[in-house]
Parts: sequence; C-alpha cells; structure tokens
Amino acid sequence: MQQNYIKREVFDHIVKYIDNPEMIVITGSRQVGKTVLLLQIKDWLINSRKIPTERIFYFNLDILQDWKIFQNQSDFIEFVKDRSKKHKIYIFVDEAQKAKNANIFFKGVYDSGLNAKFILSGSSSIEIKSKIKESLAGRKIVFTLPPFLFAEFLKANDYYLYESIYKHKQISNVDRENVLRLFKKYIVFGGYPRVVLSSTEEEKYIILNEIHSSYIEKDVLGFLGVKSKLAFNNLMRLLSSQIGQLINIQELAVSLKIDRHTVERYLYSLESTFVVRRIFPFYKYSRQEIIKTPKIYFADTGLRNLLIEDLHPADERIDRGHILENVVFNELSFYFQYSLSKIKFWRTKQKTEVDFIISSGKSLIPVEVKYSIVSSRLPRSLTTFIEKYNPEKAFIINLSHTNKYTVFKKTKIYYIYPFEIFKIRSLFKS
Repeated sequence: MQQNYIKREVFDHIVKYIDNPEMIVITGSRQVGKTVLLLQIKDWLINSRKIPTERIFYFNLDILQDWKIFQNQSDFIEFVKDRSKKHKIYIFVDEAQKAKNANIFFKGVYDSGLNAKFILSGSSSIEIKSKIKESLAGRKIVFTLPPFLFAEFLKANDYYLYESIYKHKQISNVDRENVLRLFKKYIVFGGYPRVVLSSTEEEKYIILNEIHSSYIEKDVLGFLGVKSKLAFNNLMRLLSSQIGQLINIQELAVSLKIDRHTVERYLYSLESTFVVRRIFPFYKYSRQEIIKTPKIYFADTGLRNLLIEDLHPADERIDRGHILENVVFNELSFYFQYSLSKIKFWRTKQKTEVDFIISSGKSLIPVEVKYSIVSSRLPRSLTTFIEKYNPEKAFIINLSHTNKYTVFKKTKIYYIYPFEIFKIRSLFKS
C-alpha cells in the first residue's frame, strides 16, 4: 500500500468480502475519499494478494472514455468474458451510477455469472439506491465511507500518537495532552480529507466553503433537482444550530416559511447525501418517555461549523458540548455499524435525557457526554436511567476525567476520553 495513503478504518471490513461473489458497493458523500479507497483496495490486491496488474481493471465514469465502455451491457459482458477465461479478474468502477441504465446494467452483469469481482463506488445514496442498490438486492454488500474518524485524523497528523492509542492501548500524560489538543482541532474543522491534510486554517476554511458550494450545486440543484436553493440552504443552517436537540418538523416549516412536506423531503435528501443523520429515541414506557421525535447530527462538524459561521477554537465556544456530542455520535455510529447494536437517545417527558443508548437485544449501555467534569457528582439523568433500567455498564465521555470508574446501583460507570470510544465496543462484548 502506498505510504501517502491514509488507511481507512473501514478498509479491513471491506477486504474481508473480497472473495465473496457479491458486488461491493462503497457509498459516501462527495470528497470523503472513495476514489482513494478504491485505489487502496487495488494496491492491496497487487501487493498483499499478489494479483497481477493485468487482472485488475479500473474505470472512472467521470471520464468520457471509461463512461463509453459502460453504455452497452452486452459489449461489456463480452469484454469481461474475454479477459477472465483463465483467471478471475477484479473490476473497479468509480461513480458507477453513471453507467447507462445502471440498475439494469449491473444486475445483468452480475447475473451473467462472470468470473469477476466488482467493486463499485458512488456519491449520492439516493442515486445509488435508485440506480443500483435496489436492483442488486442479494447481489451486493454495501459500505458507507464517512469523513475521517479521529483515528484517521491522527494517522494523518501524528502516527506515533495513533499507534499509542489504537494499537498499544496506552498513552503517557504528555502524549495525552497532545492528543487532546489535536482532538479539539478536529472537532472544529472536521474530517473531510482535504481539510485535514491542508496546512493552514485559512486553507481549511476555503476548502470547507468549496465542499459546501459543490454539494449545493451538484447534489442539491443538480441531481436532487431542488428548486429553492435559498430554502434548502436555510434549512441546513437552521439544523446546524440545533445539533443534539429534538427536531420538530412543523416548527422548521414555520421558521422557513415552507410546507411540512417540503421540509421532510429536504431532510430525506440531506440524510441520503450523507450530510446529516437522525437518531431516534429509546423507550419502554410510552406514557413517560419520548417515543417519536428524533434528534439530528451532522456527518462532519467542520461543515456544520462553517454553516453557523463559527470556526473559533473549541475551548472558546459556548456550543463546545454540542459539537463534542456530535463527534461522539459519529464515532459510535462507525464502531457499532458492523454489529446488531442500535444507537438511540433517551428522554422523558420531564426532559430528563441521556445522550446515547447502545442497545443489543436485552443489553443496554447508556452513554453521557460532557465536555468537562467539574464535579464528582454523577449526572442526574444518568442515575435516573440506571435506576429504571439497571444496565451493567455505563460511560461518561469527557475531556477532563478518565482512567477511573465508579459504581452506582451495581452499574459500573466508566470515565473515558472521546478518542477511547473503541473501549465501549470491547467492554460491550465482555
């Protein structure tokens, strides 16, 4: 693998399926590194699996010459047959949804039983879903590539610190301060690869602006066909000021002076293009607990902070707790996406709330997020949940207090840093 690549955390999950017959489909927003990930997999095939380069084919359908090859299904099937008579071949297709009648095209290709493994990528999940995913039911395995997780951010900024935390699972006090400094930078500017790899804050700001403008022009006005650029952009800005809060569709409609149906359609579009994600409540007692109203988070806090026009340092921000909560949600979503666990939040009608509830079968883990802890007293919301549901373990994620745990009503409560979220997964199994 080339040294200038940042190995993505999803990489090992993907290559486990390289020998399965199903097509691999990689989705994600624009500029999160899908093309680089395809090249990583290609290099892995060559260097680790020792696949000769003549058995690997790479197509980018943004390039006219490559696009032409995918305009006739029969010709393409013959193309593959001619090159796979003696050995299995590997075919990478970037921006696969741009093939002519992509849904019919790839379904027919797969059903032809070719001696080939296909790895496809595409930017918009609406476009992928409408043109590829649904027609490939039972024929594909889908992976979503997010912006850089903090582990990937560390790989790009300080590989020694990355190895200390994620490989050796130990870190000195001096190194911990350096990690916290980098983490506070990460939650402000986010994880888009070009932003992370840029050298100055001015450059980061320019790139974030370009990502936002490109998204509006290509996805919103282009493929999604949204007629009111102003209303859509205003919704994005309004949502960016409400991360971690309950979302009321009717209130959003009134504030934006558009109808409820339009708000719902715009929200669906934002989710399907990987800009925001809704999280729904956990409940057991419907008379006492919120059961329907979701909260919302941004897939990238840098884009979110750009939208509210605030890229000030984390410690100076009044919304630092909300940003941290957003980042924790993104990290939890990744670490638990390959399990049967679900991530929700808990809120009573008396407004007692626990930020996240990780549930798997009958097992529950409450997770509370605090930017800093100034008192040894446990959050009342957390103790209320413990008294009601009796979980074995709970977590308080914060930036000031760690390497300790306490016990409340037989529940062991761990204090961890946000860059130690992987520990929740390991303890969930124990």
